[in-house]
Amino acid sequence: MSAVLCTPSCSSPAFTLYSSLSGAAAPFFSLYDNPPHSRRQLLCRRPFGRGIGGVEILSQKRFPDAGKDRRSYLPPDGGRGEAGRSSSAAFKSFEIQKKDRGLVFDLKEQQANDIGDLQDSTFLNAVVKVYCTHTAPDYSLPWQKQRQYTSTGSAFMIGNGKLLTNAHCVEHDTQVKVKRRGDDTKFVAKVLARGVECDIALLSVENEEFWKGVVPLCFGRLPCLQDAVTVVGYPLGGDTISVTKGVVSRIEVTSYAHGASDLLGIQIDAAINPGNSGGPAFNDQGECIGVAFQVYRSEDAENIGYVIPTTVVSHFLNDYERNGIYTGFPSLGVLLQKLENPALRACLKVPSNEGVMVRRVEPTSPAHGVLKEGDVIVSFDGVQVGCEGTVPFRSTERIAFRYLISQKFSGDAAELGIIREGAYIKVQTVLQPRVHLVPYNVEGGQPSYLIIAGLVFTPLSEPLIEEECEDSIGLKLLAKARYSLARFKGEQIVILSQVLANDVNIGYEDMGNQQVLKLNGTRIKNIRHLAHLVDTCKGKYLVFEFEENFLAVLDREAATAASLSILKGYGIPSERSADLLEPYIDIEDNQVSIEEIGDSPVSNLELGFEGLLWA
Repeated sequence: MSAVLCTPSCSSPAFTLYSSLSGAAAPFFSLYDNPPHSRRQLLCRRPFGRGIGGVEILSQKRFPDAGKDRRSYLPPDGGRGEAGRSSSAAFKSFEIQKKDRGLVFDLKEQQANDIGDLQDSTFLNAVVKVYCTHTAPDYSLPWQKQRQYTSTGSAFMIGNGKLLTNAHCVEHDTQVKVKRRGDDTKFVAKVLARGVECDIALLSVENEEFWKGVVPLCFGRLPCLQDAVTVVGYPLGGDTISVTKGVVSRIEVTSYAHGASDLLGIQIDAAINPGNSGGPAFNDQGECIGVAFQVYRSEDAENIGYVIPTTVVSHFLNDYERNGIYTGFPSLGVLLQKLENPALRACLKVPSNEGVMVRRVEPTSPAHGVLKEGDVIVSFDGVQVGCEGTVPFRSTERIAFRYLISQKFSGDAAELGIIREGAYIKVQTVLQPRVHLVPYNVEGGQPSYLIIAGLVFTPLSEPLIEEECEDSIGLKLLAKARYSLARFKGEQIVILSQVLANDVNIGYEDMGNQQVLKLNGTRIKNIRHLAHLVDTCKGKYLVFEFEENFLAVLDREAATAASLSILKGYGIPSERSADLLEPYIDIEDNQVSIEEIGDSPVSNLELGFEGLLWA
């Protein structure tokens, strides 16, 4: 059994997600014709061509001169390419109401409608095909882009000139077009917001012709097990709309392959194929219950697809309407341990079979200073937390504690009931999105870089790890990427990615993929800080200190003089990325005392031990 994910940057048709140093793998992957490069790659923990577990993203891409380099593909649909993945499930009505400055999305009671013959149902006309042209950054050569490629997926109309699709369908987009069912005209669409964590994107089409005669979809409530589901989209196998049916198999907190996050998901057994990504899933009343986005592939399992439920969709839409941008899902910022063992509970003076122990608090979390290691969280906003880290869900079900946190918005407060040294107390904390020391996506779409006398410095990111492959990155740097926590907001691991050979840097040509720790004795906070230190240096030498006490020393004046010829010789337009041209603003360094390499995992699936969990 192997898990693979298709991307434009590997020669094999797919690659693994969520593998870790321990060899665990997550069983989910997104379906889209041409999966954008960064997100799936950044989740990948293995070099190109490897696969473990049962997770893959099915993508079909179309490149010019397919087959000539490692980014070329031969799609299963004969090269036509279709982005997306279909999940079937059904939800009810999210009504769109105009209020003050924008749209407000609220869940409404279910309204039963006999839709009659599905072929003649008007709601199918609200499902459109998405054509996207992608140009992903080249993280190994950060001053340029990768080869352009195209993909197709699905989307659907939600009213007020807007559509929903998957974020991975329009990742690194340079052009997005949509086409209605039964129409040959393609209309240009604009991406208004992307939610990488929840794999949702909001599109708009300004041309009024596109909206004539179409009724937007209504959203429904969360379905129940065994409820019928119909998935609609434009997968491979043809050019017209496709409909598949199934039932709701499971509802629980699920790992989202694109965003490396854990949010509520609906598992269905309807057939889902590349191209279905971004398409809606309907219930028997014709209401949209969610968005198809990923599937599970394994020799031991069949027909396992996933749908983003309307609770997650409504959070994304309300977040956008509140702030004008997408701010993300918040986190408590703690590593928790289950308390199933009676002796452990007795030692912590927990009187009943409840609660989870705080094992670690992220230094960048607002909960740092509020919660302490060894605290036992027994309630969240008045909801009791069980010893396995679950809370009541609907009438007879339980769900992961993280579900309650995901219902909050960035900046919201939460009340925690905790047991500390045997005493029960209540504390308040603010919820904010997690700060990743090694990000899963790069803000602005283009990585930062700084070239000093041919030495190329760039922040370590998951897309860069995927491009370089784990073997070349090295075990120690990988361990930091997987297990270390940011000590302060804005901290980065800055690495020397390569050396552009020149007389001024002779002897350093073989250096690469090493973390630079200090410049002239000053510890480096991030790539902006490094650029500032170089610009303000007045001494004769630039002394770079790397791990294992390795030094690289450059004559400052000689380095400055050689810079222009190096850039010209290698065809590089600038010695630094545009963001590093802005004035430097120093950031607060909390200097939190934590291990250089922490023992906390990036995700539960990577750890492979169910006794620990993030919240």
